[in-house]
Amino acid sequence: MPYLVKFVRAVKLIFRLYKKVEFHDPVRTQPVSRLFGIDRGMPIDRYYIEKFLSAHSHDIRGCILEIAEDTYARKFADLKSRETTVFETLHVDGSGKPSTITGDLSKPASLPGNRYDCFICTQTYNFIYDVTQAIAGTHRLLKNDGIVLATVAGISQVSRYDMDRWGDYWRFTGQSALKLFEDVFGEGHVEVVTFGNVLAATALLQGLAVEDLPDRKMLDENDPDYQVIIGIIARK
Repeated sequence: MPYLVKFVRAVKLIFRLYKKVEFHDPVRTQPVSRLFGIDRGMPIDRYYIEKFLSAHSHDIRGCILEIAEDTYARKFADLKSRETTVFETLHVDGSGKPSTITGDLSKPASLPGNRYDCFICTQTYNFIYDVTQAIAGTHRLLKNDGIVLATVAGISQVSRYDMDRWGDYWRFTGQSALKLFEDVFGEGHVEVVTFGNVLAATALLQGLAVEDLPDRKMLDENDPDYQVIIGIIARK
């Protein structure tokens, strides 16, 4: 196979069969935005996060916990469910509203056990060094049959804000996310989906927003070799 690849490459070079790449913007060494495009519109990764949560809105019901704020819980909750919907948030330092609980995901003993039907945990595990313990803490929070809907970054620039405050440690693949969560939740209790393609990855790294693209539907073509966001569904 390597010889065939080399042969095809040589033929393309000889007959100039490579498609010329045209750069409509000057080649740059600095991104368009260092804020993930949030200063320009909806960040590319947020497009995928909301797509993931919308697809699993039927699981966002009952007693719901979200990190830091309850924005996604309230936006995507299945309010038609017969279960009473309760929104709570998790903070490390205890700041926030009365509906806040204080605890550290990487220290399971600091968390209430068997309390939540659904835990929304977006873009958090990348910034926790002891990610294995954080997943154990996630498991502890859930009731039996409770579900975590989590997202993590695959291809992404460093989040300078987070790195300078508490750390930016990990980038995941669908494979690593699946194994990490299966080690805690067990095989057969975890599902992983990936989002992204080379356009999405490039746009994110440049700091472009969804509004910068000629058609946002271009983000919907999925290429598993360019995993921008990984969505994780794990049930206790």
